[in-house]
Amino acid sequence: MILVFGKTGQVATELQRQADVIALGRDEADLERPGRCADAILQHAPDVVINAAAWTAVDQAEAEMDRAMRVNADAPGAMARACVARGIPFLHVSTDYVFDGSGDQPWAEDDHPSPLGAYGRTKLEGEKLVRAAGGNHAILRTSWVFSAHGANFVKTMLRLAETRDKLTVVADQIGGPTPAADIAATLLTMARAMRAGQGGGTYHYGGQPHVSWADFSREIFAQAGKAVEVADIPSSDYPTPAKRPLNSRLDCAKLAAEFGVKPPLWKDGLAAVLAELGEGK
Repeated sequence: MILVFGKTGQVATELQRQADVIALGRDEADLERPGRCADAILQHAPDVVINAAAWTAVDQAEAEMDRAMRVNADAPGAMARACVARGIPFLHVSTDYVFDGSGDQPWAEDDHPSPLGAYGRTKLEGEKLVRAAGGNHAILRTSWVFSAHGANFVKTMLRLAETRDKLTVVADQIGGPTPAADIAATLLTMARAMRAGQGGGTYHYGGQPHVSWADFSREIFAQAGKAVEVADIPSSDYPTPAKRPLNSRLDCAKLAAEFGVKPPLWKDGLAAVLAELGEGK
């Protein structure tokens, strides 16, 4: 039995769609109370645990870092220790925000992390606590998650297209849009292998090919049949409380080598999401 932390988030929703799992929402396991998360693992006695829950409000984390730290670091640390006590695998979803976004080459798992803001720092601390717990664990760093549910860039662009025929979108941030459905499928593949004693450690998983937010938005409008003009702007023209990494490219070779999982083609994933939303030409 697979126990999932998270119930309504993008990846957690897809995990429930793709497998028979027990998914815990905030009412059943509040990540701001890490001890309750450990108790839930002992209570449900699963074969494997996947943490798909997180504090993902990047800008809000700048003002509420203590809360974000409990959710993104203390809670997964408590989960990992509970899994070690039970002798079961623990899979934890992390982010490209643990890197500073410098350069133009894809980040490898052993590259030095140096987060730019509070969100990245809390996620990096969560990784450290998961590793410190020891045991059979996997950390899956991903980026630019999108799906037909929850809040994400694709849905935001479609909403703006309802009232706008011209938009300015950041063009100097480059990364790999990643369908939540593919992340969920990858986590399930990893979970099965890890229950058999295979794999473990830190991995990267991001969509291909790499693209800017501006070009991603153009593809969204093209596939959705929306006549919206996109003008490129630099990140400096769109200031936010938290600084975003310019380079979010992820090297996914290790995941492919150890689990046979190739990076997803995000244009295919986008087509599936738009079809689910009833959009498209």
